Amino acid sequence: MSKPLGVILAGGLATRMGGGDKGLLPLGDGTILDQVIARLGPQVSGMALNANGDPERFANLGLPVLPDPLPDFPGPLVGVLAGLDWAATQGAETIATVAADTPFFPKALVAHLAETAKDMPHPLVLAATPRGADEKTKSMSRSGLIRHPTFGLWPVALRDDLRAALQDGLRKVVLWTEKHGGREALFDIPGDPFFNVNTPEDLARAQDMMKDQA
Repeated sequence: MSKPLGVILAGGLATRMGGGDKGLLPLGDGTILDQVIARLGPQVSGMALNANGDPERFANLGLPVLPDPLPDFPGPLVGVLAGLDWAATQGAETIATVAADTPFFPKALVAHLAETAKDMPHPLVLAATPRGADEKTKSMSRSGLIRHPTFGLWPVALRDDLRAALQDGLRKVVLWTEKHGGREALFDIPGDPFFNVNTPEDLARAQDMMKDQA
């Protein structure tokens, strides 16, 4: 499988940070988004950002900005759909998604997702970590793993199926991935590789984590 396109999901409302774009908050010498882009870039063949509102606020990033194709912020799956629609115009077969507020995801994320998707007619894989990791806002699978639904590999071939499901009211990522035989890619590595910034306290922790990585 050739490298997929990468899509950074930044379409949320950031209510616990008081609104605004969490990805544009300062981290290290740049922003959270700068860190996400630096990690994702080498893993994919090209990148876009799923975000709503005025795209000019992201102009300095030099990335296509993809608004949600459906109204009312129906959750991360609509950002995935935005990415799949964009990828279809680029002639791509798959996208890999990451969250815009998760600056320390694995540097081998996409390679492991792709390896897990081998032999699948439609590559559909979510990242997962062992039970006992940070379970806040995460989804537990039947196998006892913690799924991270914004980190995944998605097939362009199923975009119209996803669109129909969203229009029918689907909001839960794993209901759709399980319907299509989605797999889980286990990331059993130290720490919390999918730690995301939701609160000012999380941002302070992220600043400390950046210092540890320097």
